[in-house]
Amino acid sequence: MESLTFIDVLIIILIGIIEGITEWLPISSTGHMLLFDEFVPFSAGESFKEMFFVVIQLGAILAVVTFFFGKMLPLGKVKSETAGKTQIYLKKDVLIVWAKITVACLPSAVVGLIADDWIEEKFGTPLTIALMLAVYGIAFIVIEKIFVNRTRKYDSLEKIGFLQALLIGLFQVLSIIPGTSRSGATIIGALLIGVSRTAAAEFTFYLAVPTMLGASFLKIAKYGFVFTSAEVIAVLLGMAVAYLVSLAAIRFLMDYVKRHDFSAFGIYRIGLAAVIFAVVLSGI
Repeated sequence: MESLTFIDVLIIILIGIIEGITEWLPISSTGHMLLFDEFVPFSAGESFKEMFFVVIQLGAILAVVTFFFGKMLPLGKVKSETAGKTQIYLKKDVLIVWAKITVACLPSAVVGLIADDWIEEKFGTPLTIALMLAVYGIAFIVIEKIFVNRTRKYDSLEKIGFLQALLIGLFQVLSIIPGTSRSGATIIGALLIGVSRTAAAEFTFYLAVPTMLGASFLKIAKYGFVFTSAEVIAVLLGMAVAYLVSLAAIRFLMDYVKRHDFSAFGIYRIGLAAVIFAVVLSGI
């Protein structure tokens, strides 16, 4: 990719907006970006686009770190009353949470290294995306109806154990199929094992950091570490837009789940799947 046109810049901004919104809402960011590219194609090589759609997620990751910085940082400061100096200490509870996140990352890391390219090649189609949107949309609605009155004993990150973290990580593996949604798969897994909606959303945000950092590094390594100036600008612009939009999306979801369930996202997924099926089957 040697240069960027005005249309290219506009498309990159739109992709960044789509990524920023859909990465955190359980409606599939990859599915939305691939669908957008089907109808409004980005004029870049396929290898660059494949890398670009993953790496701009780093902007969304930076938004999570910004939003939860105080809670995520395992270092604290306290002023000594005797010495009058500020001392740095390790937050044991935060370190334990990150240990659980590490455990939850392992299944996706193994499967991603082995089968990521094959799955993208075989399942990155509009019909597959539509099917996954519909299946998990129905799952959200059914789970919310069946488990609406279930006691949720894991109502904070600290109460989620290592076994529960591993189970959530196994659900995250399902998101390797486009249209599933990484956040959607992990939230569904968390709800099924008794995690509260708020804790499920927060665990998903934490889990995204190492998962997407690893996925981005892998894509860059496969693409190669040599970029044209236009490619660098494209990636940085997409990341910047995704970062700004993600800040609003994260705040929205955290406020939303305190008062509502996830059924509305299930309805949206089913509606979008129906539109995709209609478009594909009509031959447009």
